[in-house]
Amino acid sequence: MLRQKFNDALKEAMKARDQRSVSALRLILAQLKERDIAARPSGNLGGIGEGEIVEMLGKMVKQRQESIVLYKQGNRPDLVAQEEGEIAVIERFMPRQLDEAETAAAIEAALGETGAQSLKEMGKVMALLKERFAGRLDFARAGALVKQRLGK
Repeated sequence: MLRQKFNDALKEAMKARDQRSVSALRLILAQLKERDIAARPSGNLGGIGEGEIVEMLGKMVKQRQESIVLYKQGNRPDLVAQEEGEIAVIERFMPRQLDEAETAAAIEAALGETGAQSLKEMGKVMALLKERFAGRLDFARAGALVKQRLGK
């Protein structure tokens, strides 16, 4: 489904002569093709799944956010604007991120379901969160919150 959305969006961007979107979509499709090829030796001939695509998009956004920090330090506003434009295009295809309240509720539910009481059991909680909220939850922030909650 996402694959088709990428191709449709690329066609629309090309018709609208939106170079920023065309460029970002081509980067997404190139990354996707690279991942599909890398998955072939493990017997995955149909390409990577939707969850892995969303994970890939998340990594692409994170890379661009890191680049923005460096470009700001290097006083390169033109490159900052380019990276921000690419992030905007990539995020159009990502599921909505959980807000603070939803994140807290998800963590509480995972803690209750796993019965975790100590930091030793943090892995169970994080595994459950990753299974249910892949691509929709900032796991670095969630990990810190789980650690804080279990550390009491």
